[in-house]
Amino acid sequence: MEGLIRKFFATSNDFIHNQQHITPVGSQMGFFNNNVEAQMKKTEGEEQQGDFPDATLKYISQMLMEEEELETQRCMFRDAMALHATEKYFSAVLDGTVANNTCPPQDGFSWTCALTNSFSSSSSDEPCFGLSLPASVDASEERQGRDHSPPKGKRDHNSFSLSSDNNGPAGMMMRNNKHLASFCDEPETFDDFFLFTKCRDKKEEPREQSKGGGGRGRRGKKKNKQETKKEFVDFRGLLTQCAQSMGDYDIGTASETLKKIRQHATPQGTGMERVAFHLANALEARLNGRGTSIYTSPQGNVSAADILRALQMYLTASPFKMVTSMMANRCIAKLAGGGATRLHVIDFGIFYGFQWPSLIQALSTMPGGPPRLRITGIDFPQPGFRPAERVNATGLRLEKYCQRFNVPFEFNAIAKKWDTIELEELQLDREDDVVIVNCLDRMGNVPDETVVPNSPRDIVLNLIKNINADVFVHGVVNGTYNAPYFGMRFRETLFHFSSLFDMLEETVPHEDNDRWLFEGTVLAREMLNVIACEGTERVDRPETYRQWQVRSLRAGLQPLPLDQEIVKGVREKVKSEYNKNFTMDEDGNWLLQGWKGKVLHAVSCWKPSN
Repeated sequence: MEGLIRKFFATSNDFIHNQQHITPVGSQMGFFNNNVEAQMKKTEGEEQQGDFPDATLKYISQMLMEEEELETQRCMFRDAMALHATEKYFSAVLDGTVANNTCPPQDGFSWTCALTNSFSSSSSDEPCFGLSLPASVDASEERQGRDHSPPKGKRDHNSFSLSSDNNGPAGMMMRNNKHLASFCDEPETFDDFFLFTKCRDKKEEPREQSKGGGGRGRRGKKKNKQETKKEFVDFRGLLTQCAQSMGDYDIGTASETLKKIRQHATPQGTGMERVAFHLANALEARLNGRGTSIYTSPQGNVSAADILRALQMYLTASPFKMVTSMMANRCIAKLAGGGATRLHVIDFGIFYGFQWPSLIQALSTMPGGPPRLRITGIDFPQPGFRPAERVNATGLRLEKYCQRFNVPFEFNAIAKKWDTIELEELQLDREDDVVIVNCLDRMGNVPDETVVPNSPRDIVLNLIKNINADVFVHGVVNGTYNAPYFGMRFRETLFHFSSLFDMLEETVPHEDNDRWLFEGTVLAREMLNVIACEGTERVDRPETYRQWQVRSLRAGLQPLPLDQEIVKGVREKVKSEYNKNFTMDEDGNWLLQGWKGKVLHAVSCWKPSN
């Protein structure tokens, strides 16, 4: 039976992973709850109604309260273009070619999969996708100053080693936690998350609010001298040395260096210890040639409600999404305030539509009544028989939200590869509509010319140019970890993600469950893909904002100057409500965001040059 199911998945090019039911709970830290309550208590006079992220936090809270199925929904993670990687992997399984590309563990290393029954005390034998410390680390080393019990308020764990009998392609496929998309009970699933679930109990002082930030940004208390007396470990040096050894095909040295890293790295330690833990997992996946098989393997026990809470934590702690969304929404609201009666927003990468509640509220308060809002929601297709299921569900949810605020609404769902979209599918009406194209932090998932000779990124930008929109709002992840050479790519990956982990270390309490989940799903999964996957399987390919500038100009787009009134409002919000280490700057038509001087995000506005 399992063999027939495997064959069906490969031949139908559809798959979906079904996880065991779990009962989630809310965040166990006061950090998130206090901040959301503070946002809800704000009066309309304090700031512009519907500002991001306040409206979005309320929107997510409403989803958690009203949609009870989210508490029991089985969560499936899917990345842009990951369907193609999975199709290719399953095809290789049937052809018997995966074994040729899969190397056995080196020097006694083996993958250990730590199963987390995330929010209950009962254990389970279901397989998961978390990567933990390898079995090669001696038990004596494991016990030195460490406690294997889960942190207070965290999950209980069962762990098992994936030996050659069950860690190969057949072992990964022979799971009883998969079923066809047509039998899925819940229409919504979550993207881009991957949970590493081996953790330790580390007692830390709770974080106190940073003096340089507002209600969101938080920083830990200073440790006394006794607390700081511990062995210094140069994780950056060890990780770089390990990557260099792998690049030189010195497997023995790479394995020994990994052992040293794992003796000190932990997903419950400092920011650097956490990033070292997840990077070590990614390096070992590359070392064993199993990056793609792990990346596309069945997911663990994480519910949709858990992911929503993790997203709330990130929106509360970091201004990155807030700044790009506020820039876009206020720009759109200004265009609509010029007397527009019909507004057409084409959103590339709509996901769950969390950006739009704030815009809907702003439109509802316009003098003379709100314009008719039409959103064309575009996203990558989901695996399974219903590729547009999540996009359609997003449209229904936004329709209900518009009804609450008496905003006329239409929705057009498109779920396909972006470079295959035709202009006619967008159903443009240039005579009556004010047209806005929106793409925030998702274009980096579209393949570039190093993957496909006829660059899909350039094709999408040419499509946007041909739409002839009134404005194109483009937000990007400013990343330099897309180099073809592994050594350079690893160094840039370490530099980029170290900043993100450091940001969470200073802005979110150390023991926060949602931070732990976010780091182990979103960030760890991205690092795994960048480091351990190659070719079409490597779906995270960011570029710098200057590279996007060149692409956009080449496609026939021209930059628009930043609206200084909007920029001023965004700057004031970041300064008053977030940690002082968040930075903002301008470079030409780009508004830059970063952490301690490292530019991580950028946003700009464009229009066709003709």
